[in-house]
Amino acid sequence: MYLLAFIGACALVAMVPGASTAIIMSQTLRAGRGSGLAATLGNETGILLWGLAAAFGLSALLVASQVAYDIMRVTGAVLLVVMGAQALWQARKGAPPAPEGQVVPGWRAPYLAGVGTCLANPKAAVFAMSFLPQFVPPGQNVPLTLVTLAVVWVLVDLLWYGLLIWAVDRAKAWLGRPAVKRRLEQISGLVLVGLGVRMVVESR
Repeated sequence: MYLLAFIGACALVAMVPGASTAIIMSQTLRAGRGSGLAATLGNETGILLWGLAAAFGLSALLVASQVAYDIMRVTGAVLLVVMGAQALWQARKGAPPAPEGQVVPGWRAPYLAGVGTCLANPKAAVFAMSFLPQFVPPGQNVPLTLVTLAVVWVLVDLLWYGLLIWAVDRAKAWLGRPAVKRRLEQISGLVLVGLGVRMVVESR
């Protein structure tokens, strides 16, 4: 019962658009399904690390320290604004069509973008610490159960973002048109910049 409720909650959380969704869609549109999957794996690496931190009480240290929280908040905001600005610049200059036989971009950059966005977001740490413990059944080993829940959270996320990447890739014939792609780059750029600005001005 607890597990089913947790899976449903994870699915709802994953479906709420945010920085992770913007990064994954942007990478998929820019460089294809492989880059979208790499960004997703990066994001899930971050989520798993925050889940493990919550399991072993490390997130509580971040929450307790205003200085550490603010440093992460500003770092995450700068990262989002930089990636948003890059998307806006990409949309402004336009990307030339890739020539036949061109090597597909590597996975490292989108992976790091995904993991960096997640790890630099202190809200993710606070959320993991407040979200996961609600689904620990009474009498269970708390650290072990929290680790298990973190893994389940990652699996649910992977399923959702995998479906999202598949849908974007299927619609690529339309989404990949220069005018549409440029507009989507502009939208994702503005979303990322907006999220970064909000992260700076928001309190805990």
